[in-house]
Amino acid sequence: MIQLKDVSYVRLGSPDLEQAEQFATACLGLQTAERSKTDLYLRSDERTHTLCYSEGDPTRQTVGFEVEDEASLQDAAATLESLGHAVHAGTARESEQRKVKAFIGFHDPTGNHIELVVRPERSGRRYFASRDAGITGFSHVGLNSTDPARDERFWTEVCNARVSDRIGDIPLMRVNAIHHTIALVRAPQAGIQHINHQVESSDDVLRSYYFLNEQRVPIVFGPGRHPTSGARFLYFKGPDGMIFEYSVGVDEIEDETTHRPRQFGFEPTSFCMWGSKPAGMKLPNK
Repeated sequence: MIQLKDVSYVRLGSPDLEQAEQFATACLGLQTAERSKTDLYLRSDERTHTLCYSEGDPTRQTVGFEVEDEASLQDAAATLESLGHAVHAGTARESEQRKVKAFIGFHDPTGNHIELVVRPERSGRRYFASRDAGITGFSHVGLNSTDPARDERFWTEVCNARVSDRIGDIPLMRVNAIHHTIALVRAPQAGIQHINHQVESSDDVLRSYYFLNEQRVPIVFGPGRHPTSGARFLYFKGPDGMIFEYSVGVDEIEDETTHRPRQFGFEPTSFCMWGSKPAGMKLPNK
């Protein structure tokens, strides 16, 4: 069993790094950590980066997860290869680009590009936001899934994820105490469904709602509150159609031995207990 410790970073392709940096700093509230002609590294917490834009195809998307050490990484590679997943061992140059000690890459059953990393770098300098969005850190991702039941089995039986709750066939899965680090959302092709950053307070969520509206950033869901994790949230659209989320107050699973996943119906109130409805998702009108 592969033991994931936490989500580490997201890598996104973009045909326009200037546009991506403008959005990430002026709207999203991340800090530019490093910029080259082809790569843009952004911080949201104590890590040297949690989001990297690279010049190129926006469908080129990767999520990195941390594992304990290099022995765990080698065990993970052997496990994945035994299950028929082609594994790429990162070169020294590629590891340097990701600011990790070592990594492997593979595709999950839907085709999402996943990397497992060892020793992602931290920074001695504190995160200093480019705007006062109240961001406290990078927290979780939503992944597209062409078959959520199949992919849930992969993430739980191979990668030690545990289901905290389900909405219809969408599993919300944790790899540590946080309610969910991965959500699998049915979609016709692979891709990152959304990228979450935690913020300090509910006031930050509402302040950003008004701020982003003024900046004409499309709001796609919220403000609202998830009945599953308890988080207050706001979803909005960034460059190349990527959806970003702010949230605060996500539950933690206090007792792994007694927690039982709850089943929520696939209906609007299962996504937001305040009444907001996610744009672009076909839901029964209940």
